[in-house]
Amino acid sequence: MSVYITSTGHHLPGAPVDNDRIEEVLGRVHGKPSRLKRRILASNGIRTRHYAIDADHRTTISNAGMAARAGRDCLEQGYVPDTRLDLLSVATSQGDLVLPGFGSMVQAELGLPDLELNTSHGICSSSMMALKAAFTALKADEHDNALVIASELASRLFKASRYEAAGALADFDAEFLRWMLSDGAGALLLETRPRGLCFRIDWIRGISHADAFPVCMSVGRPKAGEDRESWQDYPTYAEAEAAGALLIRQDVRLLDSLVKLGVDGLLRLIDEGRVVVDEVDHLLCHYSSHHFRGRIFEMLTQAGAAIPEEKWYTNLYTRGNTGCASLFIMLDEFRRTQAPAEGDTVLCFVPESGRFNNVYMHLTVIKEDAP
Repeated sequence: MSVYITSTGHHLPGAPVDNDRIEEVLGRVHGKPSRLKRRILASNGIRTRHYAIDADHRTTISNAGMAARAGRDCLEQGYVPDTRLDLLSVATSQGDLVLPGFGSMVQAELGLPDLELNTSHGICSSSMMALKAAFTALKADEHDNALVIASELASRLFKASRYEAAGALADFDAEFLRWMLSDGAGALLLETRPRGLCFRIDWIRGISHADAFPVCMSVGRPKAGEDRESWQDYPTYAEAEAAGALLIRQDVRLLDSLVKLGVDGLLRLIDEGRVVVDEVDHLLCHYSSHHFRGRIFEMLTQAGAAIPEEKWYTNLYTRGNTGCASLFIMLDEFRRTQAPAEGDTVLCFVPESGRFNNVYMHLTVIKEDAP
């Protein structure tokens, strides 16, 4: 049983925000401009991104709302009506509510009746886990189709008031992601039959290293030196916030290890015969920063497995780093703007820095008459 991505869609909230306007939206902490922003932006190369909050820190659209709009965009371009959908598989790093699951909220937002539901929780690779769940269900002939949506609303974590409540920006690890992450949602429609210009999913493979490395990216984990393991261990939520336990943190000292592990995983797939470098026509890699693109290419070159840079496609610089939604938004824009030829192969790579999970996917471009 083959599985195909027959339609794609995305939603990016509001107008693009350039580098000069970031602090107009997120706010200056205690009224002072950031001393780190320029340095971090120069490294990541992002020129514009989108936020689902305005300059008054009001949320303009919920995470579930973004997911629903991306899903609707995908469905409107496809051939499966709402009443014929079999499975909804959804991913996010942080839903609008702690409970219930994000998938339930998105289903309600879309008004989809009577289908199977899956929610994948994690960071960047959670979208690929949601996709793998749907792909496997269709391969097992349990369903004929599935709508897979990934959505991120990170900007609510980056309001200046969040940092002020924690007593200002306590450390680099707490500020780093403020200039890296933004908001958006992407969606893919999977079917067991090809339609039009579509992508056959040849395989999806994930390799997690959570057993071997400490936490690298987190929300809810106190900074070093605190005697509590979780934000939930504080007597009150206010005390957890004051201690900085609700800030999003990135241990940047570990990021080089993520790049090495990601390249190592790709080399493993080459050894297994799953990837033949000379036969890769397009590479869609979710790297969070331009800096890491160079490191990945350098390591692959040293290993004799470099994929020429003219085959790399990204929209990081204009769409921003939208976490788990990034690959889906990228694939949608790739399909709309690059016009891949029938028979082209597409290698997708999503590294996650949460506790180091790397996911790889191989696609083949198929052209069939539709519907």
